[in-house]
Amino acid sequence: MPSIKNIDKVKDLSDKLGKAKAVYFTDYLGLDVVSITQLRKEFVMKDVEFTIAKNTLIKLAAKEAGMSGVDDFLTGPTAMAVSYEDPTHPAQVIKNFLKDFDKPSVKGMILDGEVFNANEFDRIANLPSKDQLLSKLVGMLNSPMSKLSSTLGSPVSGLLGALEQLNSKKEG
Repeated sequence: MPSIKNIDKVKDLSDKLGKAKAVYFTDYLGLDVVSITQLRKEFVMKDVEFTIAKNTLIKLAAKEAGMSGVDDFLTGPTAMAVSYEDPTHPAQVIKNFLKDFDKPSVKGMILDGEVFNANEFDRIANLPSKDQLLSKLVGMLNSPMSKLSSTLGSPVSGLLGALEQLNSKKEG
């Protein structure tokens, strides 16, 4: 008979997995308390939840949330980095954290319902964030408009310059 605590934990995990745009399964073993606290702080700054749970509870929650393919990632100690906004935020935090530490190692990922193994982590971690892509798009859309504006304004400013010169010649 499962305990009420475990039932509540499975329900909580299931809700998180159901709402998540990205879930990164990591191995955190080998990190001390100070390192995990620093990692959690970096996750919080990017609006990412970092949760440690038992593999059996994660399996039950994934099944309840309708996710498949996560059983391969659930061996040994497992932590989940869950993002509800930008799927690349956890990857960026982990990538930056790995510059100073050798953990956490990524076991696998689920991005918008699609399962990826650990081999895809570097490719995903190097993707630009949604905000970066939107700013590039705005820049690309703004560039032709500013060029059109300057092109259309150039003959007018040239005409104004010529009229001012003509006016100064008539006065002088």
